[in-house]
Amino acid sequence: MKHRQNTSPPTLQQLEAELKREKHRKRYWKTLRSTVSTLLVVAAVAVLISNLLLPILRIYGSSMMPTLVNGNIVVAVRNGLYDRSDVIAFYYNNKILVKRVIGLPGEWVDIDEKGNVSVDGKPLEEPYLEDKALGDCDIEFPYQVPDGRYFVMGDARSVSSDSRSSSVGCVAEEQIVGKLVFRIWPFGDLGTID
Repeated sequence: MKHRQNTSPPTLQQLEAELKREKHRKRYWKTLRSTVSTLLVVAAVAVLISNLLLPILRIYGSSMMPTLVNGNIVVAVRNGLYDRSDVIAFYYNNKILVKRVIGLPGEWVDIDEKGNVSVDGKPLEEPYLEDKALGDCDIEFPYQVPDGRYFVMGDARSVSSDSRSSSVGCVAEEQIVGKLVFRIWPFGDLGTID
């Protein structure tokens, strides 16, 4: 004896239930695609902003102590306007270095044996220093900063490799990543960078 399958047409309730399931499935996939697209756009914008406008950098080394210490995470701003005592990040030999602007384009920088700095004949006030030192220096003073370049030094003068060394030299504007403006890590030291 053969068993016959029930081939009766679906009821109106069955059709409505199936239509409801199909609409729900389409709505689910549409919402999922929309959400993923939105997340991708937000991620791309965040990456662009962080790379182009507000680079986030981690500090390695001790050349900027006590202002910045190893492990600090800081935010930089790319604005093209840099002034004396600004802390900037710049590219050097496939690395990013962080130093303080001491001399602006065209100025004369002089440093004595004790590490006292003067710019255009005026002693430089440096409240951010703990100790002064001549440090690693192989250039002759007084030194005139070339046009379009900045004379930079680390705050830990005895250990910093900076514009006092001909291997680093003065920093060209196109090398500059940005001015460091805000420390975001560790949270206990959250705040602006002076």
